[in-house]
Amino acid sequence: MAQNKNALIRYKTIDKCLQNKYRQWTLDDLIEACSEALFEYEGKENKVSKRTIQLDIQLMRSEKLGYNAPIEVYDKKYYHYAEEDFTITDIPLTETDMNVLTETVSMLKQFKDFSLFNDVSDILQRLEDKIYAEKSNNKPIIHLDKNESLKGLHFLDELYQSIVKKVVLKLEYQSFKAKESSSFSFHPFALKEFNNRWFIIGKQSSNKPIVNLALDRIISIDYDFNQTYIEEDFDVEEYYKYVVGVTVNQGIQAKVIQLWVDPKNAPYVLTKPLHSTQRLIQQNEDGSVVISLFLKDNFEFERLLLGFGASLKVLKPEKLRNRIKHILEEGVRLYQEDEEKL
Repeated sequence: MAQNKNALIRYKTIDKCLQNKYRQWTLDDLIEACSEALFEYEGKENKVSKRTIQLDIQLMRSEKLGYNAPIEVYDKKYYHYAEEDFTITDIPLTETDMNVLTETVSMLKQFKDFSLFNDVSDILQRLEDKIYAEKSNNKPIIHLDKNESLKGLHFLDELYQSIVKKVVLKLEYQSFKAKESSSFSFHPFALKEFNNRWFIIGKQSSNKPIVNLALDRIISIDYDFNQTYIEEDFDVEEYYKYVVGVTVNQGIQAKVIQLWVDPKNAPYVLTKPLHSTQRLIQQNEDGSVVISLFLKDNFEFERLLLGFGASLKVLKPEKLRNRIKHILEEGVRLYQEDEEKL
């Protein structure tokens, strides 16, 4: 059992003892009570030391835990609460507590689509009620992006459970490129979120490559119990180790990519790296920088680079440099055509 859990049990036990006004409590009595309480929780005998209980009482008296417990000693022997109805369980929440709870509840609610969070939904509701009662005008400080109108989110839990239980799926799916939907079996390995969209990662069969499917393109889900689930040792962290986004182009090895970033955007890129493999190669006198990344090139990474416009330049590899250059030139050509029509 974690030490902080043991400490909480001791604090609650001392508090319960000192609320009992019908007997006197010596330090030895408190030690015995705490030892018995821990035995009930842990199932093993481990007597609490005198020093531990003395430190517990000191902490309970202080502001460190927020208790400020009025614990006094009378007759140089017995411990009691100077305030008759005091208990550490009735300590009001501070403003800091309220802010932390508000944002914690807000963040946990982002995962409401998963059934494994059903068990905490009642707790979240009670926390929200408590927060409202304590501070009814409290507004969230942290805002997390989540597109509630995004299609396919209702499939999240069903897909999660199919991965846990290793069930083969029968999906009806229509990609952006397809004119009509198609049905196929799918062996799900993992779920991934990127850019506010969810994807299911898996295979259609053992001899097919691993692919990702966007949840917002899934039309329906059924189960194929006649097929044996592919037992593949899939590590989602390793699979996406050298990738930005969700697309992993099969057969492509990660390469060193060097980028020049202008002085205006250099601080942004240095403080918010484009990827965990990013390294600073050169800091120029004008404030611009050269950075390197070790990645597998894909569509999402190219979109990320294009988002910087004229603020970023690909130095190498040559193939990526030429492709980005071509896309930018095509973009300029579109604007030039519009100007010619005017």
